[in-house]
Amino acid sequence: MLLRKPRVCVLKAKGINCDEETAYAFSIAGADAQVVHINELRYGRVALRDFDIVVIPGGFSNGDDVAAGKILAIDLMAFLKDELLALIERGGLILGICNGFQVIEQAGLFALGKPRERVLTMNASGHFEHRWVRMRVEKTACPFTSAFEPGSIITLPVANGEGKYWASDEVLGQLNSSGGVVLRYVDDEGLATRHYPENPNDSLSAIAGVYDPITAQVFALMPHPERFVTKTQHPNWRRAAIEPFGLKIFESAVKYAASL
Repeated sequence: MLLRKPRVCVLKAKGINCDEETAYAFSIAGADAQVVHINELRYGRVALRDFDIVVIPGGFSNGDDVAAGKILAIDLMAFLKDELLALIERGGLILGICNGFQVIEQAGLFALGKPRERVLTMNASGHFEHRWVRMRVEKTACPFTSAFEPGSIITLPVANGEGKYWASDEVLGQLNSSGGVVLRYVDDEGLATRHYPENPNDSLSAIAGVYDPITAQVFALMPHPERFVTKTQHPNWRRAAIEPFGLKIFESAVKYAASL
């Protein structure tokens, strides 16, 4: 039983289109989730201090103008930087999914590395990738993956055109050595791979999801966990025993936030 019901702010902005699904995922995981437009936060009609978790969902914020996630990242840093840092300071969580991953990287919300030292760029295939992928859970100390066993193989859908994780050699080395990689794309044998289509975008080090190893409170991933929170969302649900892996990500976060 949860000690309390955490409050989740699911951010809404022009072009974001996964907000309702993400709020629903947190709701069935036991949280009180609210979709909040960025202008409600900017003009003080809603305050981030009232929330335990902030989520930047998937979509195409501001039409991915300039670069994927760039404009929303600028807005967050211009109007909400202090509130976001205060959220982390008091133990709260920040989650970025797909376009939200791009926003977090553009905003520099990870303490390790500066913006442009680690980015999400165009898929090597040159087109939008929409498929189910296999991943290995590398890190269970992350508040979003504590419900998994280390080394667990999970499946989630991806849907992106700019999902290739790129970082400088120095930052990539630091990320790997610090344990900041939470999820890696794997092949049928469970081995990390850059081979297409198992790695849908040619991400370096097969990276599908990372967290900030310094604060441990900022997590971002390219696949969409909100699209697999019930077994019937999987295309093979009638023919196999299906575990909704996405739900476990939200349950992990809710359990963590409930103890704050």
